[in-house]
Amino acid sequence: MTKHAKIPPQHQDSMPAAEHEMTPAPDWRPRYPGSGRLEGKVALVTGGDSGIGRAVVALFAREGADIGIVYLDEDRDAEDTRRIVEEEGGKCHLVKADVGDHDAAFGAVNEIAEHFGRIDVLVNNAAQQFVDFDLRDISEEQLRRTFDSNVMGYFFVTQAALDHMPDGAAIVNTASVNAFKGNDKLVDYTATRGAVSAFSRSIATQLLDRKIRVNAVAPGPIWTPFIPGSMSDEMVEDFGSHAPMGRPGQPWEVATSYLFLACEDGSYFTGQTLHPNGGMIVGS
Repeated sequence: MTKHAKIPPQHQDSMPAAEHEMTPAPDWRPRYPGSGRLEGKVALVTGGDSGIGRAVVALFAREGADIGIVYLDEDRDAEDTRRIVEEEGGKCHLVKADVGDHDAAFGAVNEIAEHFGRIDVLVNNAAQQFVDFDLRDISEEQLRRTFDSNVMGYFFVTQAALDHMPDGAAIVNTASVNAFKGNDKLVDYTATRGAVSAFSRSIATQLLDRKIRVNAVAPGPIWTPFIPGSMSDEMVEDFGSHAPMGRPGQPWEVATSYLFLACEDGSYFTGQTLHPNGGMIVGS
């Protein structure tokens, strides 16, 4: 079991929040030497600047991939992640864009594809969440913002990427344990993650003829900028304690699922979901 530093109360008034302001810092570092499982590949990761996205980017770079990152507005986190990729010996291209906007999403994907020449692995990961204790408190503006980021963005980015992906490529979408068990404080976010699960299974079937594998990862409570960006001090301090393992997970513990599904190790997986969630037993 990974060591877990106690999380002190903290809150940031932004969504997405900043990783460099979190205490303790999320643990994104890969644990093992690379073995070339993504050697020569190009991976596009939305929301790759921080949190789970940063851990995925770091691990993919260690395994030999060059990385395109699409991020919203966290410039410092994005530059920090670019340095991580370069220290692993990879190339990194950053694009600042709101994937919930059709033209911005297509523009970002096309820029990365033109920069590297193709996209071999797509990770749809960018998302936002907001805590509300009463369904009636969810404003139309918030509802549309959450669905634009978490659902429309996945559609737009995937639509754009398919023109640049060779047969046999891989798509990995970020879902959530909440899509399987529900969450009464994150109703709109949970609904979007359910949509991602259905989206993943549907396009997995649609893309079988191109041998493009489509899978999802449904993390449990993971210590990422989502948490101080959406929760109160008290909720942050208690975060992850309800998981059977008694602690939140760290981003590096989730990134390995993405690598498995992105590389040939997962060659017989499509339309499936992996559940790094600290021991919560949920339907698949």
